[in-house]
Amino acid sequence: MRDAYHEELDSLTDKLVEMTRLVRSAISRATTALLDADLPLAESVISHDEEIDRIFADIEASIYELMARQQPVAIDLRMVITALRMGTDLERMGDLAEHVAKVARLRHPESAIPPEIRSTIVQMGQIAENLITKAGSCVASRDVEAAMELEQDDDAMDRLHRRLFKEILHKDWKHGVEPAIDITLIGRYYERYADHAVRVARDVVYLVTGSRPS
Repeated sequence: MRDAYHEELDSLTDKLVEMTRLVRSAISRATTALLDADLPLAESVISHDEEIDRIFADIEASIYELMARQQPVAIDLRMVITALRMGTDLERMGDLAEHVAKVARLRHPESAIPPEIRSTIVQMGQIAENLITKAGSCVASRDVEAAMELEQDDDAMDRLHRRLFKEILHKDWKHGVEPAIDITLIGRYYERYADHAVRVARDVVYLVTGSRPS
């Protein structure tokens, strides 16, 4: 009975790692769709968000069943609590990637990204992918030291987010209000995506140590 119980706990970790893989793919494809005005790719990101939602629903159902049947305590209780929190963050990351793809779809056949902004968006996409890749590795390995490093990685995303505002507020901005709104929203999506990745890493620290990073 206890072996089956711990297999169920391990299954939660497996599902969370799978979610990290899916949300990484989603933000990667959404970034490409945004930069290249690739409508089919944007549509694929939007449609595949249902798979992320389905896995999260499976995680929720498993957790509620475990709580009812097993009444976990100590580190097992931390596991189910953090699994629910991580799943919530990862599901939200999938939504944010979907939002990026929807901007790409809205502006098709044109790109929503002016030429002078492209390099910043490329960097934001790369950082987002790196953050979730590291977070997924931390979930799988429960590596506290690596999880703590994501805080610094997130600082780079924040700097790029601020750079976007400087670009659209600069006196030489020539693209008008609508593109400025698009860029503001897109920057916010990437910045929030990174924040959720950091929250996943913080939950790894809590799972292993029982305390949260300051």
